[in-house]
Amino acid sequence: MKQSEYLRYDAVALADLIRRSDVTAREVREAAIKRAETVNGRLNAICQPQYSEAREQTVKEDAPLAGVPFLLKDLSQEQAGIPCTYGSRAYRNYLPRQDSEFVRRSRLGGLVFLGRTATPELGLKGITEPELWGPCRSPWNRDLTPGGSSGGSGAAVAAGVVPMAGANDGGGSIRIPAAYSGLFGLKPSRGRISAGPQRDEQWTGASCDHVVTRTVRDSAAMLDILAGPAPGDPFEIPLPAVPYSDLMQQAPRQLRIGMFTASPYGTEVDSQCVEAVESAARTLENLGHRVELARPEFDGRALARSYLGLYFGEVSAMMHKAVTEMGAKDADFELETRLLGMLGKSLPLPDYVRLRQQWNDFSRALGVFFEGFDVYLCPTTAQMPARIGQLDTPTHIRLASRLMLLLKAGRLVHKSGQVEELALENLARTPFTQLANLTGTPAMSVPLHWTTEGLPVGVQFGAPHGGEDILLQLAAQLEEADPWFVQYERTEQLT
Repeated sequence: MKQSEYLRYDAVALADLIRRSDVTAREVREAAIKRAETVNGRLNAICQPQYSEAREQTVKEDAPLAGVPFLLKDLSQEQAGIPCTYGSRAYRNYLPRQDSEFVRRSRLGGLVFLGRTATPELGLKGITEPELWGPCRSPWNRDLTPGGSSGGSGAAVAAGVVPMAGANDGGGSIRIPAAYSGLFGLKPSRGRISAGPQRDEQWTGASCDHVVTRTVRDSAAMLDILAGPAPGDPFEIPLPAVPYSDLMQQAPRQLRIGMFTASPYGTEVDSQCVEAVESAARTLENLGHRVELARPEFDGRALARSYLGLYFGEVSAMMHKAVTEMGAKDADFELETRLLGMLGKSLPLPDYVRLRQQWNDFSRALGVFFEGFDVYLCPTTAQMPARIGQLDTPTHIRLASRLMLLLKAGRLVHKSGQVEELALENLARTPFTQLANLTGTPAMSVPLHWTTEGLPVGVQFGAPHGGEDILLQLAAQLEEADPWFVQYERTEQLT
């Protein structure tokens, strides 16, 4: 199978070709490995290749996606006996003892694992430039980031290495790289996909696993494979009566859509991101939907503080695990991670609980919004992708951070009010995605816009809890009205 032929198919089509014996699973696998070897040196998307293991992997021939090449994100999607580094030197020695539920179900679905994709350290940034693996680059412009934290997956799929790849989303980490890489990215509802058996919920319910894909139907097919509870999960969401792959083929009813483009945090929004939303609104109206200016009413700065409180707590807990269970040292973590860990250790427990309790305020506000609207529409990101190295911490800030660590000044930072400033600085480029994480609601980034320079711009849609069917139907309708798959032909130049 030639690379040019391989690049023309999504996962569902590849599985169908294999099923009909038009090509063999071996031919598809070798085409994918060849593509990976061709482009990865320029993109640095695959941090741990597993080509030899892929050639030995046994696949169930009657599985829905039997023989389709796939990449796993090197964070949470654990494989038994294979390092899962979380993008950190401190986790280099982490060898999971069993597959995660995500990996187990992907394997049962027939997917062939080619390797693991790059992520920023502990998945903490909207860019993918970990010190452990080096920067990951966008196939649309290699001077730019593909986003994060599923940046390696986004770059690999956009470059045609695989038709889809594993991703997870604790604050936008599926949707941000989807927006920057010209992909479709659906963050499912809380509890839709099991986080077991290693944990009951990821990031106390803010994070979940799924994929980034080139087509809507691939995302639906993977949701059919991954969705559903595992033994010991804290709760389960009823599955639809028919598979998502069938539901997405049904036209959505006329939807009432609330549109907004202003940042919830009062930060700047790039005109290209606004233009993408306004263009999407015109398309939606032409399809018969009702689009009105409206937004959920909540305190954006409070949401930013609540999200950062979660951030602090999770970082300090993950650092503690690496130190106590893997023998890591503080010096094994990047400077910014150590600072976040210190702020987590010094955040008083009552303050953390109060911040976690505020999630209810955002859920109630969103619930009131959905009494009048079926879906919201807004930018996925507030800014276009940063240049590689652009967001490196300035020298004077690094020096101040080292001083704070030396003085163990975490409590002083919390009392000074600098935490809110830190929250807004960290989230200013991506202020639209955290709402869905804290409320546990589904949201998706759809690649409906390209700039005159040829860069993709995603727009975001959100629905009530359990509303993946609405989003998939709407996305499929938009994909038919304004196809984006043809855009990937330009990434073939990476040969």
